[in-house]
Amino acid sequence: MAPHTAWRRGQTPLREFLRTETGSAMVLAGATVAALIWANISLSSFDSFWGTRLSASVGRFGISMDLQEFVNSGLMVIFFLVVGLEARREFDMGELRVRSRLTLPLLAGVSGMLVPICMYLAVNAGRPTAHGWGIAMSTDTAFALGALALVGRGLPDRVRTYLLTFAVVDDLAGLAVIAIFYSGSIKAEPLLAGIGFLAVALLVRSRGVRSGPVYFVLGAAAWVAFFKSGVDPVVVGLVLGLISYAYPAPREALEEAWDAFRLFREQPTAEYAQAARDVVRTAISPNDRLQQLFHPWSSYLIVPLFALANAGIPLSGGFLARAYTSPVTLGIIVGYLAGKPLGTLGAAWLVSRFTHGRVTPPVGWGAVAGAGTVAGIGFTVSLLIASLALSGEQLAEAKLGILSAALCATLLTGLVFRAVRRLPYPRKARALLGTAEVITDLMVPVDPERDHIRGPVESLVTVVEYGDFECPYCGQAEAAVRELLREFGDVRYVWRHLPLRDVHPRAWMAAEAAEAAGLQGAFWEMHDLLFEHQAALGVPDLVSYARSLGLDVERFTADLRSHAGRDRVASDVDSADLSNVSGTPTFFVNGSRHYGAYDIDTLSHTVKAAFARAKITALARRACGVAVLRCCGVWGCR
Repeated sequence: MAPHTAWRRGQTPLREFLRTETGSAMVLAGATVAALIWANISLSSFDSFWGTRLSASVGRFGISMDLQEFVNSGLMVIFFLVVGLEARREFDMGELRVRSRLTLPLLAGVSGMLVPICMYLAVNAGRPTAHGWGIAMSTDTAFALGALALVGRGLPDRVRTYLLTFAVVDDLAGLAVIAIFYSGSIKAEPLLAGIGFLAVALLVRSRGVRSGPVYFVLGAAAWVAFFKSGVDPVVVGLVLGLISYAYPAPREALEEAWDAFRLFREQPTAEYAQAARDVVRTAISPNDRLQQLFHPWSSYLIVPLFALANAGIPLSGGFLARAYTSPVTLGIIVGYLAGKPLGTLGAAWLVSRFTHGRVTPPVGWGAVAGAGTVAGIGFTVSLLIASLALSGEQLAEAKLGILSAALCATLLTGLVFRAVRRLPYPRKARALLGTAEVITDLMVPVDPERDHIRGPVESLVTVVEYGDFECPYCGQAEAAVRELLREFGDVRYVWRHLPLRDVHPRAWMAAEAAEAAGLQGAFWEMHDLLFEHQAALGVPDLVSYARSLGLDVERFTADLRSHAGRDRVASDVDSADLSNVSGTPTFFVNGSRHYGAYDIDTLSHTVKAAFARAKITALARRACGVAVLRCCGVWGCR
C-alpha cells in the first residue's frame, strides 16, 4: 500500500504554504510583465479598463468604486485573510508557539521596516513625497520565497521559515500603517459599526460557532462599514484570519470520524453521510480548512490580478532618466536594498548580543543575511501604499523603484548564498543552520532506562518512532528504518507504541506481545517478527512467534493473559497524546517532528541535517567552555 496522507508526502501546512507562495511567484512575475507590456502598448486602454465604475445598491444604501479599487480594497481582503491565517498558525503551531521566540522576529520585522523608512525620509526630507514613507517598508512574501527558490536552491526549510516569521510581522504592521496613515477622511459612525461587526465575530468564535455563512455575513457587513468609514477595508480579512485557531487533529476526533465513517459504510444513508462530514470537518482546525480554500485563490489569482491592475507604467528613455534621479525612486531602492538587510540583520545581532546568546536566530548568520537581502523585495503592500500616497508621475516613479529594488534584491541574495556555498563544509553548515536549539516537539524525552533502544545509548542523533504493528505504513517504514540504521551506525533509534485500536483491532495485543517478549530480553526479535507477519497477529500466531524465538512459552502466555505489558503500552500512548501524535508512523529526530515521506532518502537527509546541527552545537558549546576556562584562569598560561 502506498502512503496517501498529505503529511507523508511532505505537504504539512507550513510546507504547503511555502510551496504555494513559491509557485505563485512565477504567476505574479508574469502578471507584472503583462501589466508593463499593456501599459506601454496602450496606456489609455489600460487606464480606461481599470477605471471602469462598479456599483451596487440595496434600497438607499449603495457603494461605488472603480475596477482597480475593487481589486485593491475588495479582492485583496482575501490576501490579508491568508496573511492573518498564517500568522495565527505560526502563533499556535509554528515557530512562534514558543513565546520566547516571538521577540526576535518581532524586533527583526519592526527594525526591518523602521530602517528603510528612515532611509526613505532622509532622501525625501522636506519634499511632498516624504508622505510616501510607507512604500519602502514591506516585504512581499510570495516574491521573496520565489526568489529564494530561484537563487537559493538546496537551502534548508528553516531559512524560508525564518523569513516567513518576520515577514508575517511585516505584513501585519503594513496593514496597520495603511489603516492609520493612508486612509481617507474617517467617519466615526461607520467605523464604530465595522468594529462592532468584528466584535460580534469574535463573540461568535468564542462560542465555538464554525458556520462559514455566519462569518461571511459578518465579514461582508464589516467590510461595507469600513469602506464607508474611509478606513481601508482590507483590515477585515486580517482580523478574521487572526481569530481562526490552528491545532492538530486530536486522536479522539479521528476516532469519532472513523466510527462515523464505519456507520456510513454499514448503512450508506444521507443522514450518516452528513454526520460523517460534520465529524471530519470539525476534526480539522478552521485555520487549516480556510488556508486550503483561500490560499490558492489568493496566490494564483488575486495577487497576480492586483499586479496586473497596479504595476503598469509607461517606460521611455526620458522617464527612466528622470525616475532614477528622483528622490522617490532612489529612496525606495536605498530603503529596500540597504535598509532591509541592515534592519533585520542588525536587530537579530543586537538581540543575540544583549541576551548573551540566549535568544538567537533559528538559522545561521549567513542565512540571516540572505533572508535580509531577499526581504528587500517589496511589491504587493508597497504598490498598495504607493497608490494611496502618490499620484501621477510620482506614482510611476515609485512603481519603478519597487520593481527595480525587487530585481536587485534577488541578484544580491544570489551573491550572498553563492558566497556561503563556497565556505568549507563546517563553516557553511554553521552559516546556514546556526547554533540555536530546535523547538522540541517530543514532550516525553527519551529515557534509556525505560525506552526500547537500538544503536548506541549515547548518540548525537536520536530517531523516535511511534508505530503500530498492524499499520501497513509502519511496515513500509520499517524497511527504511533498517536501512537507515545500516547506513548510520551511530544513530540511536527508539520505538514507542501507538496501537490504533479503532482501525487495527489486533495492534494492541501485538504491542503487549512485544512487551511480553521484552520481559524475557527479546523485544527487538519479536518486534521484527511482528513486522514480517503483519497479516497474522492473532493470539495463536503470537504464541508461535514466541516459540520460534526460544522463549518460555508458558511464561509468555501467562504474561499475555494477565496483560503484563498493558501499562507500558498505555504509557507510550499517553506520551503520544502529549506530543499531539495522532497517526502512525510518526517520527521525531532529535526531538523535532519529522514531516515528509519516510523513505530512506528523505530520512537520511533529515538525519544528516540533524548530525550537522548537533556537531555545530557541540563545537559552539566546547568553544564557550574554553572561553570560560580561560576567563577563570583555569586554562593556564602560555
